[in-house]
Amino acid sequence: EVQLQASGGGLVQAGGSLRLSCAVSGFTFTDYAIGWFRQAPGKEREGISSISAHDGSTDYANSVKGRFTISRDNAKNTVYLQMDSLRPEDSAVYYCATAPGMVAPPLSLSSVYDYWGQGTQVTVSS
Repeated sequence: EVQLQASGGGLVQAGGSLRLSCAVSGFTFTDYAIGWFRQAPGKEREGISSISAHDGSTDYANSVKGRFTISRDNAKNTVYLQMDSLRPEDSAVYYCATAPGMVAPPLSLSSVYDYWGQGTQVTVSS
């Protein structure tokens, strides 16, 4: 059974940092790209970052580029999202999800990602 466990969310002041983790089990971790998404109340789900499995290439939404860094530890079956210089508009529930292959699909195609974690809440106070 494929399982994704997102963790690391919390309450932080604007300008602060958080590191989210996505622990994956139930499949060969190195065969699949992973993406991070977020959804704030009343807003559509937004793809914010992804990392491919075959070459570790990364992609970021413009809204987080230069502030967030995605990485993966294949030995720990875990993907991380380091979030720096957080802003109140970053507040949302953050989800990780697996892509159907090694190459990460465009972040705008969230429907292509097939397995999703339960989400972790990030709240940034002003």
